[in-house]
Amino acid sequence: MKVCLHLADGFEEIEAISVVDILRRADIEVEMVSIMGRKEVVGAHQIRVMADVLFGYVDYSQVDMIILPGGGQGTKNMDEHSALNKQITQFAADGKWVAAICAAPTILGKLGLLEGKSATCYPGCEPQLKGADITSPASVILDGKIITSRGPGTSFAFGLKIVEMLKGLELANLLKEQMIIG
Repeated sequence: MKVCLHLADGFEEIEAISVVDILRRADIEVEMVSIMGRKEVVGAHQIRVMADVLFGYVDYSQVDMIILPGGGQGTKNMDEHSALNKQITQFAADGKWVAAICAAPTILGKLGLLEGKSATCYPGCEPQLKGADITSPASVILDGKIITSRGPGTSFAFGLKIVEMLKGLELANLLKEQMIIG
């Protein structure tokens, strides 16, 4: 099981790092992928993170899930990255997992991937979830192979939902207990 979490300048640090941490605790192989053309990526709160790999070096045929953390500028940078958008669209077409949190579900909306699906996002971004059912108040929503979540405060629930889908509810519950998540 291999997951790629994508980083762009302006990404929301909590949504990226907490999810990577949770997935690695579950023994899921996670690569942090920079779309910036350099490994150092600067988050929305000026926290510098070193990605594991640059986008152009990823073999997506070996990847099971694409994860998109939010953050206003980070989402804008990912949205403008045509090769990433092509991969996201291909993953959805192939029935592979796609997960996005905060503002990042807007990318899925613009790509038409939420049409007829339940989804959520950061409050105020809902109009950009083209064709999605946004009536659920849930902090994390699973619809088919797409997982969406609301924002920084829902990062743990988002990470645990990914673990549940990739490795099972039992492990997700164990991690929740071990990490003392209420």
